[in-house]
Amino acid sequence: MIKSLVLPCKALKFPLEKFEGRKQLRCKGTKMELTLTQPDDWHLHLRDGDLLEGVVSHSASHFGRAIVMPNLKPPVTTTAAAVAYRESILKVLPVNSNFTPLMTLYLTDKTSPEEIKRARRSDVVFAVKLYPAGATTNSQDGVTDLFGKCLPVLEEMAEQNMPLLVHGEVTDTNVDIFDREKVFIETILKPLVQRLPQLKVVMEHITTMDAVRFVESCKEGSVAATVTPQHLLLNRNSLFQGGLQPHNYCLPVLKREIHRDAIVAAVTGGSKRFFLGTDSAPHERRRKECACGCAGIYNAPVALSLYAKVFEDAGALDKLEAFTSFNGPDFYGLPRNTSKIKMTRTPWKVPESFSFSFGNIIPMFAGETLEWQPSVM
Repeated sequence: MIKSLVLPCKALKFPLEKFEGRKQLRCKGTKMELTLTQPDDWHLHLRDGDLLEGVVSHSASHFGRAIVMPNLKPPVTTTAAAVAYRESILKVLPVNSNFTPLMTLYLTDKTSPEEIKRARRSDVVFAVKLYPAGATTNSQDGVTDLFGKCLPVLEEMAEQNMPLLVHGEVTDTNVDIFDREKVFIETILKPLVQRLPQLKVVMEHITTMDAVRFVESCKEGSVAATVTPQHLLLNRNSLFQGGLQPHNYCLPVLKREIHRDAIVAAVTGGSKRFFLGTDSAPHERRRKECACGCAGIYNAPVALSLYAKVFEDAGALDKLEAFTSFNGPDFYGLPRNTSKIKMTRTPWKVPESFSFSFGNIIPMFAGETLEWQPSVM
């Protein structure tokens, strides 16, 4: 019974009998445990080389599958390159890991409809990523004119039922960095959806109430969005409190509290249009703490703990599993995982850093204590 839990009253803001997943929620001594279908990460950066080998286990230990971003140097622009990248990931997975990388192509002005057909036939490539040129890390080879140079490719993607994953920001330097997502929706995304309503679109790592409203206005099953831990838990004050905080710098940049509130409400409200995408983006410490630091937050080791915190704080633990484990595969038309994970409400301290032969990586919430800890069953 709830009374037997050593747990703050606010942790469960609804009667247990109303908890839709109550068969998955149980007490073990003084600990609360929650059993979930194993989640997937629908937006992940694994990098390559030593960095890939160092970080992949943090994702593979918790997630069943992940949509792997293609913004390497050089970018993954062909099916052959995606197949080769997938093999390099599989080679460095931990022993007995069942983690499955789902590959993506990097859309350029020169991508051809024939490449989309090859990608669909490969059973390796599951989506194509749109980076507006210059929008984020390694995006210099991205698209310069979506409608002028990529329309035949987009039409073929719609024909092949290949989703378009969108980094939703304009790169016009005359547009304020905090407004770039809103302007992208108005000038690019709305016209795209109107022109090609049959194209499946994922608006990645949304950061604004404008994005929430746009996704909710579209036909369910045609447009969806991934949501990161950082955009659920942090606002733009987190960049500057106590001095400049480079490990809270990501793109799209953190926004005002009103936007964070809107995203939390959308995600914890049970909508099928939103699903887990960490945007975990590892950089060596010296590349973050420098005169021109890289954008990206490394959250893979803590992501599930942080998502659980968000849903618990909102009194919506009953909706956590759909967000982490159901909405993503349902949108992509893939089967849900059959394996399970256990979330235990027991405090644990996030490491200050992770050390590798090439340097250190600072995780999100480094040195802080989190309340939920995941483990594979």
